[in-house]
Amino acid sequence: MLLKSAKIVCPENKALHLKKRDILIKKGVVEKIAASIEAPSNVKVVTKKNLHVSLGWFDSGVAFGEPGFEERETISNGLKVAGQSGFTDVLLNPNTRPVPDTSSDVVFLKDRANGSATRLYPIGTLTKNADGKDLAELYDMKNAGAVAFYDFKHQISNPNLLKIALLYAQNFDGLVFSYVEDAQIKGKGIVHEGKVSTTLGLKGIPGLAEELQIVRDLFILEYTGGKLHIPTISTANSVKLIANAKKKRLDVSCSVAIHNLIYTDESLKEFDTSFKVSPPLRGAADCKALIKGLKDGTVDFITTDHLPMDVEEKRVEFDNAANGTIGLESAFGSLNRLLGTEDTIALLTKGRERFGIEAPMFDEGQSACLTLFDPEEDYIFEKERILSISKNSMFLGASQKGKVYGIINNNQTTL
Repeated sequence: MLLKSAKIVCPENKALHLKKRDILIKKGVVEKIAASIEAPSNVKVVTKKNLHVSLGWFDSGVAFGEPGFEERETISNGLKVAGQSGFTDVLLNPNTRPVPDTSSDVVFLKDRANGSATRLYPIGTLTKNADGKDLAELYDMKNAGAVAFYDFKHQISNPNLLKIALLYAQNFDGLVFSYVEDAQIKGKGIVHEGKVSTTLGLKGIPGLAEELQIVRDLFILEYTGGKLHIPTISTANSVKLIANAKKKRLDVSCSVAIHNLIYTDESLKEFDTSFKVSPPLRGAADCKALIKGLKDGTVDFITTDHLPMDVEEKRVEFDNAANGTIGLESAFGSLNRLLGTEDTIALLTKGRERFGIEAPMFDEGQSACLTLFDPEEDYIFEKERILSISKNSMFLGASQKGKVYGIINNNQTTL
């Protein structure tokens, strides 16, 4: 394959960054990068409007459904969606039935992903059946290919269990996730506690529910050592707490969901269940603090927090609707409009090393792990752009900037 006149966005390679080049790829490897390359015979020539290319994008948390919830999304279609949305590597959240709490479950997930352009890295549960009582087979799952351990969207209510997990995981360099929500403080809350929740008559979840959990987890991490990841933080105080922990040199990382950067609880006024997510959409000050945290490095990376839900789980009363929004297809267009192209690409390409995944390189002789896109195209995100089986997107009707053409990865392409 020969990419013609592609503008390279790769700050790590200063010699190529923001230069227009032809790129020749053979057998999954970047063979040549030059100002002009004559197309050899039997080579597919790719010419696209305003073609830009970067290293492949990475998402630290998507959910599909298979096994158990194939009506929401299958692994094969989910990976196809990820590839067409620009992602070459995704971590798979353990949101299945049964949950992946053994090495054989992890092997099953990896086998189902074989042959896809997008690589899948399973996250195993931290506890058996994700019920928060007994540790799962962490070491065996790590050996089978699990990159971290997480009871998806469930608090580790027993502090001693988190302590033991952090101590044990150090024996094999394991990464422990802890979800940020104190279930007792949350109570029956379903949206951010504030003026909007009071006006709408919806039970609120205070920021305290998140921040109290983070304070506890950071104290335990300081005691035990080890590696802790806090997924999808949502409040300004959470950013401050993690910044202070990093000043103490604790080995902690965190992520934020794209929708928590863009939308606030003001979006709930129509009672649209697409905007019901966990953690909830917060206030404008929280959005600003999260964006600032991303820019100064306190917040380590973004995630789509892609969570398909079928229509029966969303087309009900707001109180009873399931949490979650899909986010793969709208990720680039939303971030690019919010942050600009270079910052967006920097965020979408970082994070692999935290999970023990080798970061790709953009150079001759390296395996092709590339995302192709046009950062300038403006459009409204409509249902026709949703490739997922489930259509529960809060981004419907949103103004977007930037179109993804596809990926070249794993000696395959979605172009």
